[in-house]
Amino acid sequence: MRISASNVERSAPAAGPGERRPAIYAWGVAMARRRRLVLAVWAALLVLCAAAYPMLEARLGAPDFSVAESESAEVDRLLTEHFPQIGVEQDVIVFQSRTRTADDPEFRAAVTRTAAVAQQMSGVRTVIDPYAGDGAQISVDRRVAIAVVGVDGDMAQRAVVAKDLQESIAATDTGDVDAALTGYSPVQNDVTEIQNADVQRAETIGIPVALVLLVLALGALVAAIVPIGVAVAGLLVAVGAMFAMTTVTAFDSLVVSMATMIGIGIGIDYAMFIVSRFREELTRAGVTGRGDRAAIADAVGRSLMTAGKTIIASGLIVMISLCSLIVMQAPIFRGIALAVATAVVSTLVVSLTLLPALLATLGPAVGRGALPKRMRPAEAAPADPGKPGRWARWAYAMMARPVLFGSLAVAVLVLAAMPLFGIRYGLDMGTSALDDAPSGRAAAALTANFPSGSLSPLEMIATGPGDTPLTAQDITRVDQLVERISRDGRVDAVLPAQQSGGRLLISALPGVPFDSMAAGELVRDLRADAAEVARGDGPVVLIGGSTAEFIDISDEMTAKLPLVIALVLGSSLVFLLAAFRSLALPVKAIVMNLLATGAALGITVAVFQWGIGESLLDFTSTGFLQVYLPTVVFVILFGLSMDYEVFLIGRMRESWDSSHDNRYAVAAGITHTARPITAAAAIMVVVFGSFVTAEVLELKQLGLALAVAVAIDAVIVRLVLVPALMRLFGRWNWWFPHPRQRRVAVRVDEGGATDQPTPRPSSRPR
Repeated sequence: MRISASNVERSAPAAGPGERRPAIYAWGVAMARRRRLVLAVWAALLVLCAAAYPMLEARLGAPDFSVAESESAEVDRLLTEHFPQIGVEQDVIVFQSRTRTADDPEFRAAVTRTAAVAQQMSGVRTVIDPYAGDGAQISVDRRVAIAVVGVDGDMAQRAVVAKDLQESIAATDTGDVDAALTGYSPVQNDVTEIQNADVQRAETIGIPVALVLLVLALGALVAAIVPIGVAVAGLLVAVGAMFAMTTVTAFDSLVVSMATMIGIGIGIDYAMFIVSRFREELTRAGVTGRGDRAAIADAVGRSLMTAGKTIIASGLIVMISLCSLIVMQAPIFRGIALAVATAVVSTLVVSLTLLPALLATLGPAVGRGALPKRMRPAEAAPADPGKPGRWARWAYAMMARPVLFGSLAVAVLVLAAMPLFGIRYGLDMGTSALDDAPSGRAAAALTANFPSGSLSPLEMIATGPGDTPLTAQDITRVDQLVERISRDGRVDAVLPAQQSGGRLLISALPGVPFDSMAAGELVRDLRADAAEVARGDGPVVLIGGSTAEFIDISDEMTAKLPLVIALVLGSSLVFLLAAFRSLALPVKAIVMNLLATGAALGITVAVFQWGIGESLLDFTSTGFLQVYLPTVVFVILFGLSMDYEVFLIGRMRESWDSSHDNRYAVAAGITHTARPITAAAAIMVVVFGSFVTAEVLELKQLGLALAVAVAIDAVIVRLVLVPALMRLFGRWNWWFPHPRQRRVAVRVDEGGATDQPTPRPSSRPR
């Protein structure tokens, strides 16, 4: 059996007398009829949201990788309670000069002035200048000296203190002595600025390329510009919403970057589906001028009744997946869920209000700047009814040898996923991108002249059981532990213990970078040694600091990942059962999405952990993936890939309901969805892939993982694996244990169509 354009062309049924339209149709018509008011309100709102953009950037803090009730969080609590004069975080002011040494009066005067300014800053607990100790804070060549600054508050508050302190230091006249602040919060502040620049650069690359792809997909320049404008408007609304939410919660540059990446991608895709459907409705109605306002309003209503329902379903799928991140007891995961969900909701609101009004204003003018007829999509330039479509021929080719093509597709996905079994987690703080930033210059001088761990020392607090004061015997056992730690080859120095209220604070300086795998292994080993000391009624020794926080969030993610996966799979299964009215289709969809996601993550491991393509992508492998990346990528990709599944299978379902011919239904579904899915996927790949140009490694990893996953899903899964498996399962694809399973219900497709297709002459079920 072959399928041609005439076989699969479908039209919305005309409204009969007294026929009731869905509420979403009435909404679309209302937006069209009140287009001037809607556009005026949106213009004012977008101006306000645009004004909030710089204010939101000013409020962005450092990513909060802490974990509630973790060991590192308990150390922070004990520091605040028993050692308030120390501060929760130890930052470092680095003084260096090419012409003077620390013994010169000018050098000493610069240190004194800067230390005095730092001591007066709100949030700074203590400042230990280089001349207060035994000379350990002055380098061997006497040209670099460090002052230790204790900063108080939670992670967001410390970021603000570090920013203010860095600015105050820069404004202090230190002559020819360079002074700059470094440490966890200062580094994160500078990384935030670089990430913002990375996002802007990615947008300048991704959006123009996406515009070219939209022109090719929609066949007209004006039609292509509209989705870009809608995506930008959705992003501005998300910015305004997040700025309003900063009064009750905190956002950081990482989660805003992720929201920007996802928001632009889905904003363009969602608008593209509605614009495409609108042009189709105009063509069917024969509307050629803007004077026929009733027909244009009807086309807008039909577009929302069809494509609008699709994007609502798609948005719900993404948000259902995102909600699973809430089970993680870490602010970073909840921040990602909230920020990306805000971007999705904002995109939906814009697509269902501003876009209909804009389309009603444009009318047939949406097709201006059209490509040559042979290059236009079907709704703009109908195909020859007697000529079989290339997508139909492709579908029948895949179904002709389903075992061969299905096996090849699965083999490719499994092979790509193999590196995932050797994945290693870590947390690169992005210091390699800070060469020109104050904290980066200071960190380079610090690590070159002092122990590497001076940038972020390990903090160990010893107490009696239940946070009671230490006994003499406890102190002896702690001293023995400290002696063993000082002999560890990975530890450069253990600073003298400080005592307060019968508790001890010991700081250790690792000889390796604080965000390295070696530092993480050191923390795990020290915690194991501390657990041995605490056996019986021994003293409790807790280990905190930045490296310990990374270990705790890694453990939290590893422990909760099965629950996250179960929540995503379970909620997706329920949704797909309701959408497809089939048992086989949801299970197959979930398995295929797991294969595609695993393959994408496997490729990401091969690139960033193994170092394949370092020179091409301009990075140096750290030997691990960012600790949060696999979980976040899984959740986001599962939601995005389900969009395409709903588009494709929904259209197949409609053809099956009319023909009960499985092969025809599969070919018809692919014929109608291949072009929009391919175009949408190409745009997503471009938008996500543009973040590979980022200087910050985590944005590179995230952009590549998402881009590869979307490409795999659109090409290997949708165009090869789906038709092969659909052919193998045959009529069992559509079986559902319900007495009304044969009833034609509302379905969603690539344009969200809900109208029943014209029944095709009956043929044998296959």
